Amino acid sequence: MTDPRRSSDNAVPGDQQTVRIGTRGSPLALVQARQIAASLEVSSGGALRGEIVPFTTSGDQLTTERLINAGGKGLFTRELDAALDRGDVDINVHSLKDVPVVLPVGQIFAAYPEREDPREGFLSPRATRLSDLPEGAKVGTASLRRESQTLALRPDVEIVTFRGNVATRMRKLEEGLADATYLAMAGLTRLGLAHLATPIPMEEMLPSAGQGIIGVVMREDGPAVVREALRLIDHDETRAAATAERAFLGALDGSCRTPIAAHLFDRGEDWELIGEVLALDGQQRWRADGTCRKGASETQLAALGRAVAAEIRAATGGALPAFVGDW
Repeated sequence: MTDPRRSSDNAVPGDQQTVRIGTRGSPLALVQARQIAASLEVSSGGALRGEIVPFTTSGDQLTTERLINAGGKGLFTRELDAALDRGDVDINVHSLKDVPVVLPVGQIFAAYPEREDPREGFLSPRATRLSDLPEGAKVGTASLRRESQTLALRPDVEIVTFRGNVATRMRKLEEGLADATYLAMAGLTRLGLAHLATPIPMEEMLPSAGQGIIGVVMREDGPAVVREALRLIDHDETRAAATAERAFLGALDGSCRTPIAAHLFDRGEDWELIGEVLALDGQQRWRADGTCRKGASETQLAALGRAVAAEIRAATGGALPAFVGDW
């Protein structure tokens, strides 16, 4: 029997089927969801029409705390996961770096559209680079990774907790709550605001696993027409990066308690995965890398991620630096 809740089984005028797209309600999340809606309509030859269904997640309600205080990455996906399980939405659109390494049972990544700029962006009314900030300057971030990487480069600066979307962070900078902050270039680019930030070279600040990637999740038993349309917008190179980087993260039990970064680099005929873990104060950094040939299977890419992670774990003596206690 057809589930009446699944609107992708119900025709709309013009014989289009509606695909309900779950997303966070932030400006960036809505832009990403609209991008997927437009891509679905094209890839399905007009057979599918996206309907955006925004949610306010537990993570969105945090304005001053770090994620780990309230439960970690799952705070940005919990409500969307439940809606997909209930059949209230047909697919969910996520910023991949916000998604836990294990999806709920019965859910799969059906598409990874082409990756946007994965670099970090530096924003400051006082400087164009971290190195140009005066001694003792305040750098705002709620990311443990960004904090550790900042202190590795500038141990003299002060870190202040800084959360919020682009507009909120810009306002906090204007109010003098911090002298500088970071935002992912991918998000700024999608919002048409890339000019506000200075991209930070990868060699200086390696991004989080999955940064710049949109992950589209659906149920394994979801409509075949939706699955096929998503398959057509899936980007092979981006899927390779997502697979290797998330395998690395998963092998290190990646959470918001440990400063972890990873990126899969295109080296011509090969892929190179570089991963790192930092001490909380930034004064130690464990980095490893590994390669595999282009065209490697997802199994091989996942193995690459785990191998690089194992090298780092061995270098740390098996005990990863992790924050325990109150922020």
